[in-house]
Amino acid sequence: MTPEAIRTVSQLRSEFYSLFAMAMKAPVSITNGNPSMGNPPMASWIDENQRLNYVRIYVYTAPDELIPERPFILRVSVNKGGGMVTAAKWRKDCKGLNQGWHFELTLLPEEILDFLPWIVSLVKSHEQGSASFAQDPPHPFDFKMSNNLLLNDAWTQKARQFAGSLMS
Repeated sequence: MTPEAIRTVSQLRSEFYSLFAMAMKAPVSITNGNPSMGNPPMASWIDENQRLNYVRIYVYTAPDELIPERPFILRVSVNKGGGMVTAAKWRKDCKGLNQGWHFELTLLPEEILDFLPWIVSLVKSHEQGSASFAQDPPHPFDFKMSNNLLLNDAWTQKARQFAGSLMS
C-alpha cells in the first residue's frame, strides 16, 4: 500500500470508530490492533443478549508501488472477517461471539463515513430481531443473499464499477 493509502485508512478508521461509538449510545471498545500483522483496529460491544459483536474496516484493494493504478477499495464488516476477537475483550457476562449474523459492505473510501448512520441503524435493527433496513442507504448498492435470505454481502455500485473498470 502507498503511504497515502495507509494514512487515509488510518484516519478513516479512527474517525469511523469514534463516531460509531458515539452513535451506538452503548459502551463500545475501540482497539488499536496491528494492521501489518493482520490484526486491524476494531470497535466491539456487547449486545442485549450478552454476545460480543465487532465492526472492522479493512482494505480490499489499494494502490502500491508495483501497481499504482490498483483501485482503492475498503470493506466494513460486522461480525465477519479479519480473524477472531480475543477472549481478553470479553467481559464476565459475555456469552461469546455473536455468530447469528454478519454483514460486509465493500465501498470506496469517500463513501465510508456516509454509511456510518446506516450501519448503526442496521446493527440496532438486528439487535432488536429485525432483518430489515431501518433507513435507506446513502449510496446505491448491490447485495447477495445468503442461504437464509439475509443480507450479508454488499458492494456500493461505485465500488463495483471502479473495481470492474480498473481490474479488467
